[in-house]
Amino acid sequence: MQPNETISETPQAGFDPNSPVGTFVVALALCLVCSFVVSFAAVALKPLQEKNAKNKMMRNVLIAAGIWENGKHTDADIPQLFQNVSVILWDLPEGETTGSQNTTLNLDDYDQQKAVSTVEGSIAIPTDLDLAGIKKREKVSRVYIVRTADGGIDKLVLPVYGKGLWSTLYGFLAVDASTHESRGITFYKHAETPGLGGEVDNPKWKAHWADAKSPLQLRDAEGNVVLDVTKPGNANQPNEVDGLSGATITSNGVENTIRYWLGKNAFGPMLDQLASGTVPFTLPESGSADSAVDGVSNPEVATPTETATDESSSPTDDEASTPDAASAPANETTN
Repeated sequence: MQPNETISETPQAGFDPNSPVGTFVVALALCLVCSFVVSFAAVALKPLQEKNAKNKMMRNVLIAAGIWENGKHTDADIPQLFQNVSVILWDLPEGETTGSQNTTLNLDDYDQQKAVSTVEGSIAIPTDLDLAGIKKREKVSRVYIVRTADGGIDKLVLPVYGKGLWSTLYGFLAVDASTHESRGITFYKHAETPGLGGEVDNPKWKAHWADAKSPLQLRDAEGNVVLDVTKPGNANQPNEVDGLSGATITSNGVENTIRYWLGKNAFGPMLDQLASGTVPFTLPESGSADSAVDGVSNPEVATPTETATDESSSPTDDEASTPDAASAPANETTN
């Protein structure tokens, strides 16, 4: 090589990841790979997620009925535990009708929660009758009938839902078939404040709804709903249960929810017939967990957020409206 000779570099042919085009291609490839992985995982896990959601619903039916024992039972026990539970579809009252068993719809295919979001499957509730604050409800509901050892009717487990403070509370209420006393309650989805309205999940509070020694009276002999959720510490009558401390609006929401669903515009007429000695439905020969619950989606009209918010900024008892979950301020300090 001569002293003054310069060396010229020949550009390498091929892909250059450090070039603008190369950077874009690398980013695009990463996006495509990540999208594929996420999509594959979502599709692969969907059956498992749906199974888990269905098991959760069935567990809550059994919890309300007093059949499920935490620490003793697992999801593998659900089919066996449902052997004494029959499931029917019930036409809720509409207009002049008082309700009757629905034998038209297929129990296995009927999605009760999706029905609320359809025109043909739901009915608007007049404001003066809407104690639960849900605006509309399904026309047809599942009813869970817990049978005795000899095939008689022990209790009914009814799906109920209504407005609390920040959200709609979804749950199940067990009612004694003959006395119409409470046999248990559970809420499986809501967005009430942990430690306040969220105490609807507290086993100690729910135990008052399943107290065999001092049963909670829900309806009187005339079929009137007499449940009274009182201020904490004030319950001293058979129809009274203490409300949740610091959660007056949620407590009132629970009371109004029960009053609506046990009233004449929902399950009341069916309970009236049972009280008179008439069984208004035909029981399937045996229970089955397969048709016990429907899809896991929730109606758009009443879908709470999954993250609970603080109830310390609750409106006073004199305020007429209840805010939706979407309007709840987050991360406030509880006083």
